[in-house]
Amino acid sequence: MGIGTSNFVIRWINFLTMLLSIAVIIFGIWMSTHHDSCRKSLTLPVLGLGGFIFIISIVGFMGALKNNSILLWIYLVMLCIILVAILVFTVLAFIITNNGSGHNAPGLRYKEYQLQDYSSWFLKQLNNTKNWKRLKSCLVKSEDCNNLSKKYKTLKQYKSAKLSPIEAGCCKPPSECGYPAVSASYFDLSFHPVSSSKDCKLYKNSRAIKCYNCDSCKAGVAQYMKTEWRVVAIFNVILFVVLSIIYFVGCCARRNVGGNQSKA
Repeated sequence: MGIGTSNFVIRWINFLTMLLSIAVIIFGIWMSTHHDSCRKSLTLPVLGLGGFIFIISIVGFMGALKNNSILLWIYLVMLCIILVAILVFTVLAFIITNNGSGHNAPGLRYKEYQLQDYSSWFLKQLNNTKNWKRLKSCLVKSEDCNNLSKKYKTLKQYKSAKLSPIEAGCCKPPSECGYPAVSASYFDLSFHPVSSSKDCKLYKNSRAIKCYNCDSCKAGVAQYMKTEWRVVAIFNVILFVVLSIIYFVGCCARRNVGGNQSKA
């Protein structure tokens, strides 16, 4: 393979990498438009990753266009760093999200969640007073709980609904409390709770309180974060495979360029 052919291959590889970076950025934008401000923890890292891949693609493309070996080496080193970072993050993401699952409650179509089921990392983040104060403030401002009475006009509709983890954990008392539901957003708290769980005492019908101080709410947020992290981890696996192929081909082409230059 001559220098011209090798550079042509590298240019096309970097063009494909640019397209891939645009796909990563689009994925990050999709995440930002489908989540409110409370749940955008991974949006900026994904957008940053897409932007970084785009920049190193330009470096590699210019290196091949100008036949500049220094730029090509910088491109390969930076791409290698990205591959290592993606690999480390993906492994950690799968480890962190390995624990935690919902529990079925009698007569309910949705699952309820318990905080102790999740990984120690989630527990540390959600039990941090500063972190939870910020998240709770954001949840209060969101429409997750406020819209329940609009979504489910009758008690029958509400009882047969499939609530999201945050709706099930933050907008109502745990079913183990046994509070009778008057509507989708109001429970009869005069009823003596069946369970001794502290969440039963923390729940209030007030729109500003609900169960935002409950462990069940933290568990609902943990389940949401787990799902989000899993989606990003799976996306990263695909990205890692594609970038690894690009890196391997790029290394072969770069070796040919170096070999042909040394012969010359």
